[in-house]
Amino acid sequence: MAFKPANNIQDLQYFGEFGGVNPSISDSSTYTFLSAKTMFDTFEGNADGCYLYSRHSTPSNLYLGEALAAMEGTETANVSASGMGAITPVLLQLCGASDHIISSRTIYGGTYAFLKNFMPRFNIKTSFVDITNLEKVESAITKNTKVLYCESVSNPLLEVADIKNLSKIAKKHNLKLVIDNTFSPLSISPAVLGADIVIHSLTKFINGSSDTVGGVVCGTQEFINNLRNVNDGASMLLGSTMDSLRAASILKNLRTLHIRMQQHSKNGLFLAKKFETDGLKTVYPGLKSHPSHELFKSMMNPQYGFGGMLTIDVGSLEKANALMELMQNKNLGYLAVSLGFYKTLFSAPGSSTSSEIPEEEQKEMGLSNGLIRFSIGLDTDIERTYKMMRKCMIEIGVLK
Repeated sequence: MAFKPANNIQDLQYFGEFGGVNPSISDSSTYTFLSAKTMFDTFEGNADGCYLYSRHSTPSNLYLGEALAAMEGTETANVSASGMGAITPVLLQLCGASDHIISSRTIYGGTYAFLKNFMPRFNIKTSFVDITNLEKVESAITKNTKVLYCESVSNPLLEVADIKNLSKIAKKHNLKLVIDNTFSPLSISPAVLGADIVIHSLTKFINGSSDTVGGVVCGTQEFINNLRNVNDGASMLLGSTMDSLRAASILKNLRTLHIRMQQHSKNGLFLAKKFETDGLKTVYPGLKSHPSHELFKSMMNPQYGFGGMLTIDVGSLEKANALMELMQNKNLGYLAVSLGFYKTLFSAPGSSTSSEIPEEEQKEMGLSNGLIRFSIGLDTDIERTYKMMRKCMIEIGVLK
């Protein structure tokens, strides 16, 4: 039976305290107890349904976590104040001094910086590999390797991870497979394909309105309990707690994610096909020219398409900047980092979201100065958008 992530979200029913159609927001930092014994039990983790302190959890955060776990098909989830506030505790919870991580070489710049520059302080080393080369992945494993980390669809090069086969490698060597699924919510369900832990930056497509920063870790009840443990839980002790008001806001927006992802994907595929026909070097998983097109098709929940992210290479940073500035001037989108907004967002990742990666490593992985990353918006008339974009490209000299 096919996995239906949007149905799983829809089937959750919450009522507010007074019968509201949205759950009530728990606007408290601390919670009262009717007995001292219950407070003690809650500190020890032995009192289900009781709340201790909002850094640990809140009803609003648990509602959102439950919905996201339902979407990803995991036992439970823990929400955090940012995407990095989800990624960093997971890796610190799974690894200690002298441990080793294998990571995809193309990942979000903040994650790369954490693994490359910050984790060595704890004597935790990372090998960055071509995640699409399964032989290289397996050959990088050492006796100290604990985690295999990658993104379903990588930022910004849109490489696609073979999650099923990576899961087989992880299980064979007793590793945890951690997947950042930020670029492909609903389209890909990593836990169903064998991932142990699924992470999202909720800031992006899931929230969808570029007004909130948040993250989530989806996994087993045991692992989430470990993250929240008051004695040695990385999420609890590092303190990247989501605010209840933000959790309630994201939960409302999550209800329309399935509609938004369908439109993002529809518009993304339309533009990618047009750009490729125009002779632009275009990367989009929905194009047959994408090296992992068939792999994506084999993993995807087809009704949500290939996502809203695409890249084009216009040859130089000067042309990229000129084109983005002109498109913004013509109200075709915003020159801004991040993704998943109703409006198209574009940036040159080599000098923005991937700037933490040294220039020589950018070149090695194929991240050129002329690359523009697009997060395609929800435009109702995408044909008009394309025609206007094409005029901008002609004016800048990208197209003739």
